[in-house]
Amino acid sequence: MKNFFLIIIVIMALIDCRAALARKHGHGHPQTISHAKNNKALQCAAFSPYVGKLSPDYGPPPSKELIDELLDKLIEKTPFRCIMTYGVLNGLDTIFASAKERNFKVIAILWIDKEIEINSQSITKGIEVAKAYPDTIIKLSCGSEVRTRHGNKFDGEITRCIDSLHKAGVKQPVTTIDVWWEWCNHATPCEQNSFTESVDWIGANIHPWWESIFSGLYPCIPAEKAADFSIARLEELRKTYPKKEVIVTEFGWPNAPEGETATNIHTGQHCGVSSSDNQKTVVQNTFKKLAERNWSGVVFEAFSENWKPGSEGNVGGSWGICRGAWPYGCMDDLLELGSQKSPKNDKKIK
Repeated sequence: MKNFFLIIIVIMALIDCRAALARKHGHGHPQTISHAKNNKALQCAAFSPYVGKLSPDYGPPPSKELIDELLDKLIEKTPFRCIMTYGVLNGLDTIFASAKERNFKVIAILWIDKEIEINSQSITKGIEVAKAYPDTIIKLSCGSEVRTRHGNKFDGEITRCIDSLHKAGVKQPVTTIDVWWEWCNHATPCEQNSFTESVDWIGANIHPWWESIFSGLYPCIPAEKAADFSIARLEELRKTYPKKEVIVTEFGWPNAPEGETATNIHTGQHCGVSSSDNQKTVVQNTFKKLAERNWSGVVFEAFSENWKPGSEGNVGGSWGICRGAWPYGCMDDLLELGSQKSPKNDKKIK
């Protein structure tokens, strides 16, 4: 019996040692998820309520009534019960209460950029809402495409955000979302970047449309090959980050202007055509291939944002699976996305 208790003590000591090592090397966050086979895949839509004439750059913020209306439209017309949001300030934190009322799950992005004081406000508010809605907000991100916009200039702000969330005891897994090329450290074959140890999961934006314009590696990806391209990039990332959950946090295709062509700046190739049919092909095929692998994904985006064309060319305001103006009509056949079914009567009655 004495030897039995000695064995138990040794085993407990080994467990404590392993836990300490995990914390030391950045793997000790309680919600870090590996490629668990029983982890249920998410099918989500990127959600920004800046529809109609609203803009994040000026004017009033989206009202709670508008947010409720848009979420109700997703319930009525789509299978999505998971959204990814962009920011927690300027009234956007009201999204989480509305999402909770309707049984939505949320991947919440804290907007990180060059305004340090605003970043601090975002971090503080992010901690607040993460703790207030632990069953609704399931994942967090410190920024979206910060490196894509600014290079490594604000890596310290991303790190400050990640560290602040962890130190505050936020239980949701945390990352910083960026394009797949940033997660590959601008290298081929893909290699880990400097955020590897600090993040709990990998959020990668993969947009074949923009590859067909800006990439020298993949200058021509038509709509019918977009899903295969996205899956190939995810496979590469999963091999590069074998201990992290990898999610495509944006994918999609513009539906207009009809016939707009993506022209590669390196080769001059015309590859990729915007249309509603091509958008449907990309969205449905990508979700189908994700579902076959039990991988999560976020389509960009739920509702088109009319303020965007100036900043993202002619196609900027045409990425929504639902229109960005009332009555917010949505793409046909959305109920056929992958293996996800549209639950009935799942809106919580108040």
